[in-house]
Parts: sequence; structure tokens; C-alpha cells
Amino acid sequence: MKKQTAMQSDWIATAGTLSRALPYMQRYDGATVVVKFGGHAMGSDEAMESFARDVVLLQQVGVNPVIVHGGGPMINEMLDRLDIKSDFVNGKRVTDQATVEVVEMVLAGRVNKRIVQAITAQGGRAVGLSGKDGGMIKCTQTNPDLGFVGTPSEIDPSLLRTLNEANTIPVIAPLGFGEDGETYNINGDTVAGAIAAALTADRLLLLTDVAGVKDDTGEVVTDLTATQIRTLTTNGVIAGGMIPKTETALAAIDGGVRAAVILDGRAPNAILLELFTDHGAGSIIRAD
Repeated sequence: MKKQTAMQSDWIATAGTLSRALPYMQRYDGATVVVKFGGHAMGSDEAMESFARDVVLLQQVGVNPVIVHGGGPMINEMLDRLDIKSDFVNGKRVTDQATVEVVEMVLAGRVNKRIVQAITAQGGRAVGLSGKDGGMIKCTQTNPDLGFVGTPSEIDPSLLRTLNEANTIPVIAPLGFGEDGETYNINGDTVAGAIAAALTADRLLLLTDVAGVKDDTGEVVTDLTATQIRTLTTNGVIAGGMIPKTETALAAIDGGVRAAVILDGRAPNAILLELFTDHGAGSIIRAD
């Protein structure tokens, strides 16, 4: 009897949660949300399954999700297996011809198709792409010392719009092409921000391994403006690996994205918490 009562309480709580989420579902109906998926959030089968279920749910309630993924640990693993040594310049990997071939094989192959398969297993419809497909991401070389590392110079989002109209979720590996057709490896956050701007997305969600942007006391700040981000960076509060993420967020907002959110992708259902609850799940950054 006690077990049945507890189960009924759980059901009532679930129904209440769904009811409270209705205004948010209505708010995001038809909206485009670009999600950067990477880090530890994609490390385990359980995490991958949870992420895929959340993405399919987004689409089910009328959101147009676009997924951009990373895969650094998988690239490192394959380079080690193939005994390909990497040099570094200022902490950044030099991507020579042999390395970029491995990067493309891992990102556009193993990692990309794993995410597509996970979404399909949850009842969604997804297509795996790289920025080379459909002429999506044209690049310039970021720094000759780094080899085949690119910076997006032109984004053609027409293929992504076609897929969204066909109720299909694009899953994009962060690769692009150069003026002469060469392949470039691109930072995944940078790709997500550039695509979000090209689509004039409602939200850019950067899933990372920390809870969000912290202030000088170490507390996560849940709501920030572009000016506040720049001030925290100037004062050295935002530092290290958080700087490129906030720079990506600011560039996306400058490009027309309504807001960017840096959130902990390790937290269960982080995307749903951010979009469909009062609480949210990270640091939202808006224009001033």
C-alpha cells in the first residue's frame, strides 16, 4: 500500500512538472536551438542515451534542434593507437596532414554516427554531417603554425533549414573546407556559435563540464549581459578555458542569436531544465 501511494505521488509530481512546463513549450514552439555537445557529457552510453532522449523530446514539442559535437578524447585515443605524435603551440595541437585525416575519420565517422544512432534509437530522425557537406562551412587557416586548424569565414545554412523543414535533426562534426578544398579542423564551440548566428537561432546551448560562469566568489551567475561578461574577463574573473566559451557566446549574440547559455552537460536533463523550467541550468548571456 505504501509502495502504491509513493508511486501515485511520483505520477502526480510528473504530471505537475509537465503542466508547469507548458508555457515554456509554447514559448519555444518553432524556435531553433543550437546545442554544442561534448566533454564528459558524451563519454558514457548512459549519458549519450539521456542526451538523445532530451533532443528527441525537444523536437516532439516543436523545437528545431541543431547539434554540433566535439570529440577530443576520441581523437587523442585514435592518434595514440596509430602512434601519431602531436606537437603543441601555446597549448594548441598542431594539426598536420596525418592528424587532420584522423580527426576527420573520428569526428565525421565514429563520433558523429554514434550520436545519430542514439537519436534514432529514441525515435528521432537525424542525419550526420560535417561542415564540408553542402558547402556549409568555408574556412580560413587560423594560424600557419597550427597547420590544418580553421576559422569559419562563410556559413551556408540552407541545408540545415531544409533538414529542419523535413523534421530531421542535423548532427554536425566541426570540420570545414578551405579555398582549395583542403580539410580544416575547427573548434566545436566556434562552429556552434557560427551556425547559431547563421540560423539566427533563439538559443545557443554550450554544454560543458562546469556549472556555468562564476563570479569572484566562485558562485555561478545565472543571468549575465554582454557588458558584464567583458568586465569579468577584463578583471580576470573569467579565465582559462571559460574565455573561448564566453567569446563564442558574445559572437553569437552579436550575430543575432537571442541568448547563449553555458551549462553543465553532465547534469541529468540539463537541456530540459534550462529551456522548460523556472530554475534553468547554467549561465544565460544576453545582449545589453
